[in-house]
Amino acid sequence: MPRVPLERIAWGRSGDKGEASNLGVVARSPAAWEWLRANLSAESVAARLAGIVRGRVERFELPNLGALNFILHDSLGGGGSASLLTDAQGKTHAQALLRLEVEVPVEVLEATPE
Repeated sequence: MPRVPLERIAWGRSGDKGEASNLGVVARSPAAWEWLRANLSAESVAARLAGIVRGRVERFELPNLGALNFILHDSLGGGGSASLLTDAQGKTHAQALLRLEVEVPVEVLEATPE
């Protein structure tokens, strides 16, 4: 299976929710949605963002949008007004995840527009 950045099959958006960041991953195709559902777990997101997330990671499915939403608890050093972090609002967390290299079947790549 080819290794590609996650952004090849999905796009993302992130922001802050107090001391937690909210990270949405949206599939670029129905085939990509099925792959994301089966392969992008709360545990894999926590491992990828281990240097950022100090708490638990929760995953929520939004099938009508073909998206997954992750809440990254204790990832903002107290939030925008309390943190000394460069990105205290979590705006870059989605991009950090989308750079993750993943093995994706050729059929998913062929069904997903670039």
